[in-house]
Amino acid sequence: MTLSEIAKEAKNMTDYRLEQKLDEFFRKNPSFKNLGNNRDLIWDIIKKHREKSRHGIKSSRLTIREDMYHLYEKRIEMGLSQADLEDLKELLETFIS
Repeated sequence: MTLSEIAKEAKNMTDYRLEQKLDEFFRKNPSFKNLGNNRDLIWDIIKKHREKSRHGIKSSRLTIREDMYHLYEKRIEMGLSQADLEDLKELLETFIS
């Protein structure tokens, strides 16, 4: 299971089940270990876009671009590498369609 698959299914999951899936994902995928340190960041991103999708509102490309800009702007203080930013971009793009 990938991070984008979790994000796609997030609309129909409870908070508890979503948190379980994220924990399982980080345990089983050591290549995402650095993102595991920023688990709250991922949780906030998924929660923000999940609430919109539950009300039938799709995230626009502009919203995704703004979110990526803010992540890129704060990447050093959050300790995000370029690979982490690419993974987060892939995660955000799952909310467009």
